[in-house]
Amino acid sequence: MSKRIQNEATDGLFRAILSLQNMEECYTFFEDVCTINEIQSLSQRFEVAKLLREKKTYLEIAEKTGASTATISRVNRSLNYGNDGYDMVFRRMGEKQDGV
Repeated sequence: MSKRIQNEATDGLFRAILSLQNMEECYTFFEDVCTINEIQSLSQRFEVAKLLREKKTYLEIAEKTGASTATISRVNRSLNYGNDGYDMVFRRMGEKQDGV
């Protein structure tokens, strides 16, 4: 866990996110908390991470997502040297799909 972002306010935000029960609630909450651009940036990074895990090239990813090479590089750095958050989520999402 990153101590750089951990504080009482962030804990409160994450507790709020964890209380969401379905996709509709996620849209409702995130549309209030974030700007459209912020939501699009987060979803773009997540899509970039999925495509990097699928071994797509930077060019393919940039064409598909519109992400800059700087964003792709940043996400790639997180995948390779981060806290394994992307991998944890991808694994859990795969388990849900396999179990459905």
